[in-house]
Amino acid sequence: MHSIRVRVGFLGLALLAGLSSPSAATAAETAPAPTVEEQRLAGAVPQEILARSGFDAVAPRFARLLQASHSYAQARRLVDREGAALWRRAVDRVQGRGPAGGDLSRDDDRPLYWARLGMTSEVRTWEPAFTVTERQRTALLDALERTSRGQSDIRYPAHAKGLKRVLVTGFDPFTLDRDIRISNPSGATALALDGTVIRTADGPARVETAVFPVRWQDFAEGTVERTLRPYLPHVDLFTTVSQGRVGRFDVERTNGAWRGGFPDNDNIGRTETVPVADPASQPQWTTTTLPYPAIVAADTGRFPVYDNTSVTEIPAGGTSQAFGTGGGTAPVVRPDGPTAGSTARAGGGGNYLSNEIAYRATLLRDRLGLHDSLPGGHVHTPVLQFGAGNTTEVTDAEFVRNRLDIVAQVRAILTVAVSATERTRG
Repeated sequence: MHSIRVRVGFLGLALLAGLSSPSAATAAETAPAPTVEEQRLAGAVPQEILARSGFDAVAPRFARLLQASHSYAQARRLVDREGAALWRRAVDRVQGRGPAGGDLSRDDDRPLYWARLGMTSEVRTWEPAFTVTERQRTALLDALERTSRGQSDIRYPAHAKGLKRVLVTGFDPFTLDRDIRISNPSGATALALDGTVIRTADGPARVETAVFPVRWQDFAEGTVERTLRPYLPHVDLFTTVSQGRVGRFDVERTNGAWRGGFPDNDNIGRTETVPVADPASQPQWTTTTLPYPAIVAADTGRFPVYDNTSVTEIPAGGTSQAFGTGGGTAPVVRPDGPTAGSTARAGGGGNYLSNEIAYRATLLRDRLGLHDSLPGGHVHTPVLQFGAGNTTEVTDAEFVRNRLDIVAQVRAILTVAVSATERTRG
């Protein structure tokens, strides 16, 4: 509020002096309001998570620096630097480097999520004393999203003989209107594994990670393909990871080209075919090339791991049901995978954004001509649960134990997958 008063005072003095400030007025008029996702930040739970991790100072500091910018170019450099610093700070906290900043357990992914929203809200509502076009503001937000999610921080050693390269992705927390305390173990996994080396029977493997938003529009705009395309031709294995079912891991055998409409983090739903480039060549289904028999057979941790082959389809020759009419062919669940010529209504991992990232990543693999040479697919983790009876506290001992166990088991699954791939190639 102080910075707003200063800006208003400055403009008033300029007008009294006979000066005009049309660019500042234009910027003020066009600054958009915070999104639904950003508006949740004002709640008590997000503020407690930030305070108990030391991330509560991130957005206020960023706002001061942003307000001190004298040009778009300066603001862009600031956004790039501070977004990357937020990702690195979150990774360091989870991996035990530097101060914890509070009593919230280090393995927690939520400080990154809420701090990022504080920063994007500042960019979205920023009213500089110079003109910022809608396109420029969008570019700043895009840069902040990419840098603070590790998407621009994927780096493998240039010359490391015998070192395998593994790429892993995670997600933000979601279903926050159901329980705003929620954490996403896939995001926690990404923070815990980024830049680490896992030891396999066939040598070391370097893991690089990135996190994606739970928003339909970002996916439609190609954030997955833009992030993964430069790296898939050069890695030895990739897996997208998300939170799935209670008490179990699933290696999803098949992914479907359908959005089921469940609301995203901005409370927007999409019910349609997954929008991709060159839709004329778009398949209804893509498949995993992860070594799922070896993963399922291995003892990787306390949660069971399943080879999930089930999908939901409209059989060949059927017609889609019209919304609200009951007409058309009813979708059919196929426990053993899709039948020839069918139309997707859900992959093994459903028809939400976890299915979509798996579909997009494996479709990209195939369009790059890597289906037969690059192991890749999707792994669903167990739902991260609080301890029995905890309906209000932001954390508890069982919650932390569950998250740590899930992260450790993903690491073990990757170890098995890399080793199994090497045996197959050998």
